[in-house]
Amino acid sequence: MNLIQTLTLSIVEGITEFLPISSTGHLILASKLLSIPQTEFVKSFEIIIQLGAILAIVVIYFRKLVLSLNWDLYKKILIAFLPSAFFGLFLYKYVKSYLIGNSMVVVLSLLIGGIVILLFEKFYLPTKRYTLTPVRYLVIGLFQVLSMIPGVSRSLSTIFGGMIVGMKKEEATEFSFLLAIPTMAAATVLDLIKTDSSVWTSSNLTTLLIGFTISFLVAYVAVKWLIKFVQTHDFNVFGWYRISLALIFYIIYSWI
Repeated sequence: MNLIQTLTLSIVEGITEFLPISSTGHLILASKLLSIPQTEFVKSFEIIIQLGAILAIVVIYFRKLVLSLNWDLYKKILIAFLPSAFFGLFLYKYVKSYLIGNSMVVVLSLLIGGIVILLFEKFYLPTKRYTLTPVRYLVIGLFQVLSMIPGVSRSLSTIFGGMIVGMKKEEATEFSFLLAIPTMAAATVLDLIKTDSSVWTSSNLTTLLIGFTISFLVAYVAVKWLIKFVQTHDFNVFGWYRISLALIFYIIYSWI
C-alpha cells in the first residue's frame, strides 16, 4: 500500500471503529474503491490497526480501567469476552479466508444492520432494570460474536445486546467500548500467530505503525464525540446511513 492508501484506511478505521456502522466493512469497501488487493498483509493490516483505535479507549478510561483496579468490572468484561474467544479461535481461518475482503457480504450486512437499527429504535421499549448477572454479560458476548461477519458492526451488536439485557443506552455504549479491548487485542495476537512471518517485512511494519498511530488519534476524537451523542440522540441516523451506503456500494460494486 502507498502512503495515501494507508492514511485513508487508518482514518476510516478511527472514525468507524466505535460507531454502529462496522469499521471492518468500511475498510473492505474503502480498499475496493482504492483498488487495494486483499493480500495477506492487507487483511492483517485491517485487523491490527483496530488495536490502535482500541488504545484510545484505554487512554480515555485509564482511571476506570487501571487506576481503580475494578476487579468486578474486569470479571464482567472477561465473561462477555468468552464467546468471541471461543468462536474466534475456531472460525478465524474461515472468516479471514472467505468473509474478510468480501464486498457483497459487507453490503448485505450493512443493509440488514441498518434495517435492524430502524426497527429496534421504533419498537424497542426499555426493559425494567434487571440485575446484570454473569449470564446476561454472556448474552452480550454472544451478540458480539455476530460481528465476526464483516459489516455487522461490533459496536452495534454489543450496544443493542446490552440494552436488551437491561442496560441503559449510555451504559451499554460504555461497556461496548471496554469489551473491545480484550476482543481486539485477542484478534490481533491471533492474527500475528496465524499469519506467515514472511509478511512482516520492514516496509509492511512501517505501514502498520503509521496505520496504528493514525487510527488511535482519530478514534480518540470519535469516541469523545459518540459519548456525547448517545446522551441526546437515538441511532436512527446510523440506520439510514448504513442502508444508503449499502445501496450506493451495491451500485458501485455492480459496475466495478
